[in-house]
Amino acid sequence: MRETELKEHERLDDLMKSGRKIIQNTQEFCFSLDAVLLAHFPRLYPRQNVLELGTGTGVIPLLIADEVRHVEAVELSPVMAELAARNVRMNELEEKITVREGDYRAIRSLYPAESFDVVLANPPYRPVAHGQANKIRGVARARHEFTATLEDVVRAARYALKFGGHFAMVHLPERLGEILVALHEHQMEAKRLRMVQPKTGKAPNMMLIEAVVGAATGGLKVMPPLIVHEDDGRYTREILSIYGMTAQDIGDTAKE
Repeated sequence: MRETELKEHERLDDLMKSGRKIIQNTQEFCFSLDAVLLAHFPRLYPRQNVLELGTGTGVIPLLIADEVRHVEAVELSPVMAELAARNVRMNELEEKITVREGDYRAIRSLYPAESFDVVLANPPYRPVAHGQANKIRGVARARHEFTATLEDVVRAARYALKFGGHFAMVHLPERLGEILVALHEHQMEAKRLRMVQPKTGKAPNMMLIEAVVGAATGGLKVMPPLIVHEDDGRYTREILSIYGMTAQDIGDTAKE
């Protein structure tokens, strides 16, 4: 890993993956659990070319770079695109990851059609209601559809994917109906679904969904829910494993 100089409001976090670290700007949107879960959700293979729509700090490409041939990462914000590119350089992954500043709503100007095997997206979750725009500030804006809607991200994914390609996304369970309709309208059918619950017995607050271009309707596999926290607030063993903790780490954590 290359040495790097942090700027004002920046911090260096350990990704617990192949010795990689990530620079985050505390004044901008920092990655959270949803991005980590998405990176571990799809089945990835060494010959695949992957596109991420809206990469932010570039955390997902950093986490999956070892598993695929190449990752293209698109980011609309110049600040975040520059930060993602710095993270790629710092981790010496220029041959595996390319960060491109751009708007995936205009994806036809960025990439040839049907040129990727997998597309990943952690898009804005919530629609902007009438009269709501001026009330939402700061980081909260990143979770609302100011720059891209659900339709935008699904359309971009379909354009980029080869026939038989896979599209994986993390989103809100309450929008599942809209998502299934949007996928179908763009020649994709959902094939894997996993709800994410904060604790056992609690309603899910996230979901992971994977669709395939050109697949037949039906055959959706609903996986067991992913539980994030034990009743006492500690991460579950599965979440600790996703974060890269060793068996010893998990044992030590359980004793605390």
